[in-house]
Amino acid sequence: MSSRNTFADNPGRYAEARPLYPQALFDWIAVTCRGHDTAWDCATGNGQAAIALARIFRRVEATDISAAQVAQGFVAPNIRYSAGAAERPEFADHSFDLIAVAQALHWFDFDRFWPAVRQVARPGALFCGWGYAWFRGSEAVSELLFEPVTQLVSPYWAPNNRILWDGYADADVRWPFVRLEVPDLRITVRWSVDQIIAYVRTWSAFKNATAAGADTELEQILTHARHELGPEPRHELWVPLTILAGFVD
Repeated sequence: MSSRNTFADNPGRYAEARPLYPQALFDWIAVTCRGHDTAWDCATGNGQAAIALARIFRRVEATDISAAQVAQGFVAPNIRYSAGAAERPEFADHSFDLIAVAQALHWFDFDRFWPAVRQVARPGALFCGWGYAWFRGSEAVSELLFEPVTQLVSPYWAPNNRILWDGYADADVRWPFVRLEVPDLRITVRWSVDQIIAYVRTWSAFKNATAAGADTELEQILTHARHELGPEPRHELWVPLTILAGFVD
């Protein structure tokens, strides 16, 4: 299955439908990072991580391969957005105290990315990458929505997603540093069925399945779930964060 950049499709809707990362993650980064001058938020997407990092670091450089995504980025006076590949950062050597990658590390060319990290990192800089996979919730939400959609779109996931699902294993990401012990964190949301559906529509496999002709069947599943679950109440969902961190040597 092609790994085309589906995240650039309607970036405004993508930004609205995705959950926020827990503040505890950024608190841990602030305490762990040895300097707080500059951070690189690589593959920033809509800038969700960048806006949180901007409260910790004097300056944040936020880059993404998609110019459409960075055009939708959250605004702060100390964030500068630019379009560019993760493997070819256009920054001076030894510029950053932190290199962060949120929900994107599994898409990179690791043989080129890690040398780029070493090139732009200050001595002892912190690398922190994180992501999440499958939300968990009530039995009703699982049976009516997540399970049938997941089953239908399963052939349309790009192989790279397996790297995240398997927890960013050292061998999968060609991890070159010593792993730090990281906190056990999760994202928790309280969403209406329409918010859950909006999130599901952002899945790359959902978009690929729709493009391949499964749109009618998918819409039938979503319509049935909306009818059965109703507009209220909001449903509590949670998903564990996979966090990969280490100091750049």
